Order: sequence, then C-alpha cells, then structure tokens
Amino acid sequence: MSALDSQLPEAPSRVRPRWRLLVRMLLGCVVVIAATAATVATGTLLEVKTFTDALKQSPQLKLGTELAQANAGGPQTILLIGSDKRAKSAVDASTPAHSDTMLLVHLDPNEPETTMLSIPRDLKVTIHPDRGQSMVAKINAAYTLGGVKLTIKTIRQVLGVQINHVVDVNFAGFKALVNYLGCVYVQVDRRYYHSNDGLAAGQTYDAINIQPGYQKLCGDDALHYVRYRHADTDLIRGARQQDFLRQIKDQVGASGLVARLHPIERLFGKYASTDIRSSDDVLKLLELLVQSASHPVRQIQFQADLGPSYVTASAAQVHATVNAFLHGGAANDKLNAASGPAPKKKGPARGTVPLSPATSNEISEEHGLTATVPFKVYYPVKRVTTAGAPQDQTRFYKLNGHPAYDVVVAQGGLGQYYDLEGTTWQKAPILRSPDQTVRVAGRTMQLYFEGQRLRLVAWHDGPAVYWLVNTLSNVLSNRQMLAIAGAAKRS
Repeated sequence: MSALDSQLPEAPSRVRPRWRLLVRMLLGCVVVIAATAATVATGTLLEVKTFTDALKQSPQLKLGTELAQANAGGPQTILLIGSDKRAKSAVDASTPAHSDTMLLVHLDPNEPETTMLSIPRDLKVTIHPDRGQSMVAKINAAYTLGGVKLTIKTIRQVLGVQINHVVDVNFAGFKALVNYLGCVYVQVDRRYYHSNDGLAAGQTYDAINIQPGYQKLCGDDALHYVRYRHADTDLIRGARQQDFLRQIKDQVGASGLVARLHPIERLFGKYASTDIRSSDDVLKLLELLVQSASHPVRQIQFQADLGPSYVTASAAQVHATVNAFLHGGAANDKLNAASGPAPKKKGPARGTVPLSPATSNEISEEHGLTATVPFKVYYPVKRVTTAGAPQDQTRFYKLNGHPAYDVVVAQGGLGQYYDLEGTTWQKAPILRSPDQTVRVAGRTMQLYFEGQRLRLVAWHDGPAVYWLVNTLSNVLSNRQMLAIAGAAKRS
C-alpha cells in the first residue's frame, strides 16, 4: 500500500436524514464554540446564565435515574435525538413521535479525540418497555413506545454505554438557521431533480431542481438537498449531510459562531428539549469542553450489516464500535487495522493507477465547454468508472459573479459521483487552508484531506483555479484522485 492510500470507514448505517442535520449543525456549533471558550472565560458566568435561560424556553426532560451522574471535568456522553414531534395544530398531532436520529457524543479530556456515533434507526434490538411484553423491533421504536426514557434504557442495554445528558431536537428551525448563518456554499455532486406534476397525492415528495456544481444553497433548496432520499442510498444521504455540516463549520468558523452566539442559543432553546437546566450542569459541561477543545472530532462508524428491513450487528461488531467510540482514534485505528498501517499525508506514490478513457461522446461534450467558458478548460479524459455508468454531465454557470463550469463523472456505484470544477473565483471558500502541496504531472497541486482520505485536489492555471472533488462518501483512493487530476487534459 502506498503512502497516500487509505481505507475509508463506511458511512453510518441506515439512518433517515430528516432530523439528523440540525442535530449535527448544533453539535458543530458546540464543538467550534468550545474551541474558543478559553478566550472568553471572563464572560463565562454571564454566558452560562444566558444559555440556561435559553434552555428554559422548552420543557425539561425528566428522566429519573436513567442518566448517569457527571463529574466536573470528567468524561461525559451526550445523546442527541432528532424527533418528529408534531405541532399541536398538525392534522397528525395525536400520532406518536418518532426518533429519526440518535447521535452519541463522547467527550473525554484523557482521550485523543472527541467522538460521535450515529446509531442506525433500523438497528434490530429487543426492547423492554416498563409495561407490557418485550419485543424485537427497530431501535427507533423505543422512542415511540416510551419516549426519551425508554430510548436511553434501550441504548444502554444494547451498547453498554452510560449516558450523562440528553438533547431532543425539533427540526422546524432548519431553514431559518441556515439563512441566519448566511446560507452555505456546497459542492453539489450531480443534478437533484424531482417534480410532482401528474403524481397522486400519496406518491409525491419534496420537489427539487438543483443543478450540479459549487454553489450557495439557502432556505428551501438547502432543506430539500439534505432531505433528498431517492436514487441513492442511506449511506450516501448521510455522507451528503456530513459534507453540508463540514461546509458550515469551514465557512462560518469559530469567530462567526461566537459573533452569532446569542441568537444560536435562542434557536437551540426554542427547538431543543434537554435534562440540562442548572448552572452547575452547564459549568461541568463547559469545563469538559474547554479541556477537550484541542481534540479533533471523529465520526465513528457503527459496525453493522445492512439488510432489507433491519440493520443487524453481532456482539463482536457492537464491542468494536463501542471500543472505538469510548477510546477515540487509537481504538478506531485498530478497528481498521486489517486495511494495513495508517497512511501518512505524504507526496504522491510512484506507479501506475488503472484508469478508463472517456468515451468519444463525453470528450465531445466536454470540448463543447470551450465555446462558452472564457478561460482554459480542463476535462477528465481518464477516470475511474464502470461500464454502463451514466454519461458525464457538464454545466457552465456563474459562481459568485465569476464564470464557472462543472463536469460530473459517475464512479459507477449507486449515488457515487465526483466532479471537476473550474472558475476564475480564486478565493472560493472550499479552497481555504490546504493541507499539503505536491507536484503532479508538472503541475503544483494543493491537497485537502478528510482524515487520511484525500477529499479534494486543486491547481491554478492563469486566472482560473480548478479542483477535483471525491465522491460524497470518498470512495476514490488517494492515488486515484491524484491520477485523475494529473491526467486532466487542458483545452
């Protein structure tokens, strides 16, 4: 295995995306704000009061003895639930609520990383209600049967993890929050389209028409993009939402979040219910956040098997998952040890990477860009794809007032697309803070990693900048990414 090759942990198992994003956005806000907490320590007590006052907008979760007591500065595990509680005026207001997202967060100042673990909503478990018979069901049924209390009890029985606090989030404020943050630039990997014209009421879902390419998404478009659940898999949808969160964190940054802290606190209080109410609880959590502020955040893969109705996990898979979750990167690296030694971010490896040539129709389509694009065009004449994969899509458009084009290549797997983008907007947010610079095929290229996986390769030529973006779930290896970028042909 080369120095640039790495094995990508699979995305979290099947989880419906509807509520996951707001949970992760709020978590991202907490993590980034925590990284700046030490610099605003003089205002801590005032901030604690402001935050606790904001939390009191929603009912308190009273969970009795289900939660474990947290020590000041000691490790804590927080359960974030995304639930579809109906408004009192809704036609289905009497329908029991469901938990569409269950996300565990573990903070420990003595471990190398803060970890996050998404629990598959379709995980097959035995649920033991306080009243009635035990039953085999999907784990999200615990919330419907017994609310947050039974959810905690079931998670503890299945995983053996003690939970210190719970936050139950409503999704209603998503569009307002995205717009409040100034919308989000996203690399849309392909066209997302659905029209309800001519469909019966029971066959309709969110209409969407978003073209491929790097662009700013606001309001309805952002909501429909992250909720899109057709023509790909649950794993791809999860990866799309994780990428959306990553772009928010990169674009807004710590200073931007701190500047918006009080409105975000109010949004959090309005759309979240939690057991946290006292200043003592908040101060204990704040102390832990400050101690863990320098730790990177890692998403732990839930080791499981995807079936037609259930997600199943053996005792060995659960043990490996929990071990990685509680002990951060060291355990997670052992989890992936079968893939070989963890690679380092070094220069490109020598050797040939097998690539497939573009078809004559694809090359002709991409040559057509030169008639409309007012700068040099690079296009992927050699690529990683499979026979029968959809033909490339091309698009010329305006990006923040600059000419831009995008070439979408189907990798071949369901929902797997990667893009080659070009524009004269040299300061696009996606290009901030490269991790490394190397020489490939006579060009200087900037490398952007997600963990050990190469997420993006960029290079400049005259007034324009170009970048190759991996698929949403990063299925292309590091060597493949560099080979495709190096083989890109200039018009």
